[in-house]
Amino acid sequence: MSNDAVKQEQINKAVWNACDTFRGTISPDIYKDYVLTMLFVKYLSDVWQDHYNNYVAEYGDTPELIEELMKNERFVLPRGSSFYDLHDKRHEPGNGERIDKALHAIEEANIVKLADVFQDISFNSNKLGDEKQKNEILRHILEDFARPELNLRPSRIGKLDVIGNAYEYLIKNFAATSGKKAGEFYTPPEVSELMAEIVDPQAGDEICDPACGSASLLLKCANQIRKEDGSKKFALFGQEAIGSTWALAKMNMFLHGIDNHKLEWGDTIRNPLLLDENGGLKHFDVVVANPPFSLEKWGHEGADGDPYARFRRGVPPKSKGDYAFILHMIETLKPKTGRMAVVVPHGVLFRGSAEGKIRQKLIEENLLDAVIGLPEKLFYGTGIPAAVLVFRKDKTDNNVLFIDASREFQAGKNQNQLSEENIAKVVDTYKQRDTRDKYSYVASLEEIQENDFNLNIPRYVDTFEEEEEIDLMAVQAERKEIEAEIAKLNEQMDRYLKELGYGA
Repeated sequence: MSNDAVKQEQINKAVWNACDTFRGTISPDIYKDYVLTMLFVKYLSDVWQDHYNNYVAEYGDTPELIEELMKNERFVLPRGSSFYDLHDKRHEPGNGERIDKALHAIEEANIVKLADVFQDISFNSNKLGDEKQKNEILRHILEDFARPELNLRPSRIGKLDVIGNAYEYLIKNFAATSGKKAGEFYTPPEVSELMAEIVDPQAGDEICDPACGSASLLLKCANQIRKEDGSKKFALFGQEAIGSTWALAKMNMFLHGIDNHKLEWGDTIRNPLLLDENGGLKHFDVVVANPPFSLEKWGHEGADGDPYARFRRGVPPKSKGDYAFILHMIETLKPKTGRMAVVVPHGVLFRGSAEGKIRQKLIEENLLDAVIGLPEKLFYGTGIPAAVLVFRKDKTDNNVLFIDASREFQAGKNQNQLSEENIAKVVDTYKQRDTRDKYSYVASLEEIQENDFNLNIPRYVDTFEEEEEIDLMAVQAERKEIEAEIAKLNEQMDRYLKELGYGA
């Protein structure tokens, strides 16, 4: 194993072990914010101190000059607000108040990049218990992050994205232990990888996730572009309704070194905030999302008068918001280059009434490009299988590709995963756009019309496996052989018994 891999695993293990301070005191969906925020502050402090030390080594201990040089950093760490300032005073009363003041100072000093990021997190909260217990817990968490394994200085970890990776590792583990709430902020990395490869983001693209959670899907799209040619010529956009999750996304972007992003906090359906200079919906080259499944109370009451005409094809049902997100995403695609991938529950493929009418119009407009069925138990918080719908504005035919990937996965104890081979097979089938026995089928518009615009995958991909015919004569012959073998063994046993004096 390489040193780099060891370092990543060491850091991952150390930050996960830091959670022991909270376990048994408060639930994971609450303490995740404290651990992730502390990791963020520790990273800022280590990078700042490392760069400061480098300047001292180069220019000598001249505070005024070094302070001036430090103004060129990606961020500002105000005096008295570093992790080490907090750690030095950890035995004194008031840890919660001190940490909150440090967070406020960091936010104020980096208002463009970190505005409002910490407003939903308070280390001085009574969620951590009374003053004495709270001070003790926070002392422990400061000591946990001061361990040598969590020295996050660039001079130790190099230029590898180990901090961003550790952040993703933590978010993934919190998702796995947070039950139904997990889906609010995290898409499994394998699903994100699959979607990113399907939409194939290019340098220069503007990419949006209108339900961005912790921004893991947006980051996969960014990595896809970086992987191809190392380009940073792209822009990421997102909107997230939950304040604490939006803050995670902002910190996640920062830790991955991506500044060319715009993330808004608000309800995408009721109040879209990613707008153009004329106040209309901004258009994007790529739109991806894993919205909440069948969200109730999604904003049905205001849909008829929607100022952006997103629901001109029909208003989704009051208790199921799946098509509200789909229609919003369709309206934000650029007219010529727009392509999108969205995760949906299977009901979206076949439910009737208002959803059936919307589905029919999207198909008749030749926007739907592919329907990809995924295995069950991929997503945290739900065991149900899902599908990915792919829409494109640049289709050259009126066919729809159906892929049934529901049986191809790596089985886990509680969670299934897509392997690299599973992902590669889906992507290759999508790119080749061909029919493969018991796996994919290219359906014409006429076939879909004959099925009343029902997109249920088994209607198109026949995965039925015929049972092998039973050769009764062969079975009879095998039975006779077994009976003869048993008779021979019985004779042998009788002989042994007689030799031992037990026989008649």
